[in-house]
Amino acid sequence: MSAVTRAAVEGVLRQYTDPYLNQDPVSAGCVRAVDIQGGQVSVQLQLGYAAGLFKNGWAQVLQTAIGNLDGVSSAQVSIDCVVAAHKAQAQVPAMANVKNIIAVASGKGGVGKSTTAANLALALAREGARVGILDADIYGPSQGVMFGIAEGTRPQIRDQKWFVPIKAHGVEVMSMAFLTDDNTPMVWRGPMVSGALLQLVTQTAWDDLDYLVIDMPPGTGDIQLTLAQKVPVAGSVIVTTPQDLALLDAKKGVEMFRKVNIPVLGVVENMAVHICSNCGHAEHLFGEGGGEKLAAQYGVDLLASLPLSMLIREQADSGKPTAIAEPESQIAMVYQELARQVGARIVLQEAAAPAMPSITISED
Repeated sequence: MSAVTRAAVEGVLRQYTDPYLNQDPVSAGCVRAVDIQGGQVSVQLQLGYAAGLFKNGWAQVLQTAIGNLDGVSSAQVSIDCVVAAHKAQAQVPAMANVKNIIAVASGKGGVGKSTTAANLALALAREGARVGILDADIYGPSQGVMFGIAEGTRPQIRDQKWFVPIKAHGVEVMSMAFLTDDNTPMVWRGPMVSGALLQLVTQTAWDDLDYLVIDMPPGTGDIQLTLAQKVPVAGSVIVTTPQDLALLDAKKGVEMFRKVNIPVLGVVENMAVHICSNCGHAEHLFGEGGGEKLAAQYGVDLLASLPLSMLIREQADSGKPTAIAEPESQIAMVYQELARQVGARIVLQEAAAPAMPSITISED
């Protein structure tokens, strides 16, 4: 029986592609240790994105493959998820208590952006990440309702400076709605809103978050630009529907993020198809393939395509979005897939970023 080598073990690992990093574990730099004691092989991998619901199945696949290697009597593969802080825009200082900020945006209202942001945050938390969500949609805040936080709930104030976020379903939630009366509309000009939002981001006592999801206001105006220029955003997700008008506005959102050097991680297409609850007939009410066309045009990925579903709306309105209301449902699985795709793309964006040139000083 031939002796097992590290090269042989890595050769097996190279035959399997991580579906989120689109690379094998060796090329992706995930291998932390390979321990070989005779025929006993132990491998430790580390993923840079939250994948708590995926990692055990992935470990089992790799473990079985290594176990089939000639000379191996037993194989053990363990996988940890360690989310690091990733680079944001140049000249924007990082936040000490938030590793990665994800902006969820849309060019226009009514495309399901806030529902997507809520389910993304909950799905990331289900994958084992420490997550917060900031409702930056100041004129129509809805995250408090979606997270089942009672009307009139106010955050505690710490040291006369910090807002303590309200925890719901394992996610830290902060919203302008917690500081104002539900019956009082916000009649503020752009600069006032931008200033208030920056305060909410920087003066909330986030508790060492892996990801902070920001539910952006619709559009590409003052507020969006201020956030993009003054808040360290690791990546953005554009939400659209397949109809032409929504896609036109979504394009503006992609262009805006590109102008301020924030990576667009991909597109989420809502209301892609309606399935009749009575007869099961599928109908593309808002057109077909719009999200794919937008993603292809800008060279980004279509991260998820979700149906027009009464259940998604009802569960969000009831304070328990789909990701936790029916965690084993097909729609919830789409949100979990979205969460892993978003986390992995933040890792890949940094890996693909050009290295800074090194400066050498001649002694001449």
